[in-house]
Amino acid sequence: MERILVTGVAGFIGSKVSEMLLEDEYDVIGIDNLNDYYDTRLKLWRLDNLKKNNNFKFYQVNIENYDDLNAIFKEHSPEAVINLAARAGVRYSLENPFIYLSTNAGGTLNLLELCKEYNVPKFILASTSSLYAGQKMPFKEKLPVNTPISPYAASKKSAEAMAYTYHYLYGVDVTILRYFTVYGPAGRPDMSPFRFIKWIMEGSPLEVFGDGSQQRDFTYVDDIAKGTIKALRPLGYEIINLGGNKPYRLNESIRLMEKYTGRKAKCNYKEFQKADMKATRADIGKARKLLGWQPQVSLEEGIKRTVGWTIDNWDWVRKIKI
Repeated sequence: MERILVTGVAGFIGSKVSEMLLEDEYDVIGIDNLNDYYDTRLKLWRLDNLKKNNNFKFYQVNIENYDDLNAIFKEHSPEAVINLAARAGVRYSLENPFIYLSTNAGGTLNLLELCKEYNVPKFILASTSSLYAGQKMPFKEKLPVNTPISPYAASKKSAEAMAYTYHYLYGVDVTILRYFTVYGPAGRPDMSPFRFIKWIMEGSPLEVFGDGSQQRDFTYVDDIAKGTIKALRPLGYEIINLGGNKPYRLNESIRLMEKYTGRKAKCNYKEFQKADMKATRADIGKARKLLGWQPQVSLEEGIKRTVGWTIDNWDWVRKIKI
């Protein structure tokens, strides 16, 4: 493969995947609508770094717009699609469920239909550990995920179902990657690692939903990006977890942030959100077997790097709206 189309290219994971693809001398066709779900200064910072590479081509396009996507497929004939464009965030999906379905399900359908029309052999879909709500840990891919507890999770389940349909009917090689709590430098400001570090450095109180005992299988963004690229190989149809394989309590992540910022956090504990999960933990046996992948960066090292990036970029990061 030489030409990879990456949607959500200015996003947290999309930009890191694209960076690594460009380092490996792929041509990357990047798509992003640059919406304002969170402060666009982060997206533009990531995008500016990608634009330094001559093998990168960017289109400001919404994946809900079939005609715009069609023109891009026609011009570039991508050899694989990595769909990282999505409306993310469990809590906001409760406020505006309609946009989650139209982007995450409808946008995915557009891309799958174009893969069929242009004979694109490989399709990678970013999915989520949120689908495992109510299941016994560690979460294995074979578990039934028929009870999503947020519109966000339901929209991702819809996208997964459509992806299987296009594999079954048209032979598209589909790999669905269920990501577990991705964090790292230049991360999403609606997620706890970015906002907690920023708040600690500002001296502002942390808004913690619940008592901080909830557990997450934190996974460093570089590890996620490497696993995503490994999934470009032919696999037929597979669902694969990418996770840190070791859950930590939220309070433990806060302790590490305190350690590497050198500052004490002030925590304002609030009522636990009903749509959130109490704990997540990935079984990554399939990722090891099929992709030769396992996470390399520990939570402590990942928090250290994330704090370091925040400090190095503090002049503009401090202005990011949360």
